[in-house]
Parts: sequence; C-alpha cells; structure tokens
Amino acid sequence: MANKPSWLVVVDRVKAELNSPAQREAARVAAQRTAVLLRNEGGLLPLKRSIASVAVVGPLADSKPDTMGSWSIAGNIAETVTVLEGLRKKLGPAIAINYAKGVEIERTGPSIFDDQFTSPKPVLKTQAERDAEFQHALDAVKKSDVAILVMGETQDMSGERASRSTLTLPGRQEELLEATVATGKPIVLVLLNGRPLNITWASQHVPAILEAWYPGTEGGDAVADLLMGDANPGGKLPVTWPRSVGQVPIYYAQNLTQIPDDLTGRYWDASSAPLYPFGYGLSYSSFKIGGLKLDSTSMRPDGSLTVAIGVENTSGIAGDEVVQLYTHQRSGSASRPRRELKGFTRLHLGAGEKQMVSLTLQAKDLGFSSPQTHQWSVEPGVFDLWVGDDSTAAEHATFSVSP
Repeated sequence: MANKPSWLVVVDRVKAELNSPAQREAARVAAQRTAVLLRNEGGLLPLKRSIASVAVVGPLADSKPDTMGSWSIAGNIAETVTVLEGLRKKLGPAIAINYAKGVEIERTGPSIFDDQFTSPKPVLKTQAERDAEFQHALDAVKKSDVAILVMGETQDMSGERASRSTLTLPGRQEELLEATVATGKPIVLVLLNGRPLNITWASQHVPAILEAWYPGTEGGDAVADLLMGDANPGGKLPVTWPRSVGQVPIYYAQNLTQIPDDLTGRYWDASSAPLYPFGYGLSYSSFKIGGLKLDSTSMRPDGSLTVAIGVENTSGIAGDEVVQLYTHQRSGSASRPRRELKGFTRLHLGAGEKQMVSLTLQAKDLGFSSPQTHQWSVEPGVFDLWVGDDSTAAEHATFSVSP
C-alpha cells in the first residue's frame, strides 16, 4: 500500500482525541478561566459546604446543547456535562439537590429554518402545565438553603441569522427570577448566553451573578468548580455590558463628545454609563493596583516605553488578576477614542503576594488611519495612559510621542 498522505484525517482518532482526558481537562480549565463574576454581594459565593440543600432551577440547567453552545461542530453533545450534572458530581449525596426546569424558552416568531429540518418540533405545553412547572420551581427554591438559577439563551439564539429584537431574558425567565428572589432565599444567577442580556433588575436584587457564556463540553463541571470555590473566577468582560437594548451600540472606545465626562444626562430615563464596563470582572480574592511608573515620558515614533505597576493580593485567597493598559491621544488630525486597550497581562497571586508587573507600549501600537491623510501613521502629541483592572482604570500618567 502506498504511503498515506500527511494530510490524511483518521476520523476515529479525531473523535478519540477530542474526548481524551487531557482535552476534557483543557476544556474545563478554559471554561473556568473565561467565566466572569459580575456580582457577589455579601460573599455569597463560593457556596458554603455546610449547606444541606440546593435548588437548581432554569431551562438551561440540564440542557446539553445549550451548555455546549452554537458552532459545536465536532463536539459530542451526549458527553457534555450540564450544570445540574456538574453540581450533582461536585456535591455528592450529602447535599440534596432539588431540580426544576421552571419555564421553557419557546420561539415566538417564524424561522427561516422551519422548513429545512425534518426533526419533529417540540410539543408545546398547555398553560396549566406551564403554570404547574413554574410552581414546581418555586417549591424547589422554598425548600432549599440556596438556589442556583441557570438562565440565558438557547444555543441557536447565537450565530448566523440569530439576532434578537430585545436583550431581555427570553420567555418567562425574568418572571421566574423575580419570583424566586421574592421567596427570600439566597439566589445565584448563572448565565449561559452568547451576548450581554438585560439583567439590570438582577444586578440590584440578585446577590451573585456568574456569566459562564456557552461553557462547552466540561461546562457543568467548570461552573460547579467556580460556585463551590474549587476554582476562583478571574475572567474579564470582552464587551461593554449595556443596561438595555436602547444603549446599543455601546462600547468603551467612544470618541470624545462636547461633554466628555457626562455619563448621566444623555438619556431621559437611565444613566448613560454601561451596567458593567469593558474589562470588568470580580474575584473571590481582592487586589490592590498602584505605584504606576514609566521608564520614560517620551518616545520616538519608532520607539517604546515600559510601564510598571505593583499588584498585591490583599486577601487570604489565591487568585488571578488581569492588569489592563489604556491610552488616549489628546489631539491629532482626527478625534481619538477616549480610551483604547493597548496591553494586558493575567497573573496569579497567592494570598498576600505582591508582584511588579511590566507592560511594554510600542509607539507603533498608537497609530491609526487618519481620515485626513488616509494613511496609517503614529502622530506626535501628548497621550494619557491608565492602568487598572478594567476600562475605568484610575492609575494615570502622561507621555508624549516626539515628531
């Protein structure tokens, strides 16, 4: 037999490799590191091992496709670990888990794909069945010490031809969320979704919110690790999170306006500030960032400078922090964004540990395509520089780029 070509794909081997223990562990770590802790009032998370019972509620809590997410071409849906399954493995028989789906997420309009698939469509429940399942979820919460609500969007709500006209939690999820909070039980909201959602009410009334995105094959195990403190959240938002769909498009790198510092007066009915800024994310650890120093306050158009800053873990828990560097060019041939991310680094610090972090800023990274010259260039001038843990970073310095 002739030699096999180097590009030959052995399908059975691919399937085995994709589901190997090493690959699954990598998937679990990736899901842990990309999750973003948005809120943790009163230190509700991580959950205490002394709890006797947990309610796991929500339409996505035990959905393998919606844990895997969209564009999961090579993944094995059957081997995906849901949040419910992950918590059952993590908690074991000593802690009772009371599960209820609560509500369904049903499409309210026609789909262009309706005639392209031959699989049977789900049978819609009667209103009485829906009300009974809603009440079942509330009963599960009432008889539990703490409730974990797994909500968000189904995996087919992200991807091509999957836009939505609103950012609200689809279906009756918001209603269920508010009803569970009204029970007085501690509530943790875990989000599975492909875009920021309108969680303005939750951000004021739900003590803990964990954004898990579509966490993939080992998503349920990763979420259980995070909720129980076997992993410490350290992810940061890669988007600016709006309060409602009326703020879209919203992004941190906006150009300056005639009132650059006014983030409150541009809407009649809400703040203009985002619900959560770009780069935001909490941790079970606490950090102090300060002592910003530049090795030079000027550089040539082909030069660079080094930015140094101290980072200290001020808590008794080891964790990750992401140090972020932003710049703003005060003047040029065109208006420049108020801040632009130019560098970042993620570091792990033990309890009480301190480190000096160095970031190199290249002059070429400050260039832009001017609408006046229609060329990419680094223009001389004065720049502001900030370093911190999100796009609202306060540690400030200035430098200049010479002609």
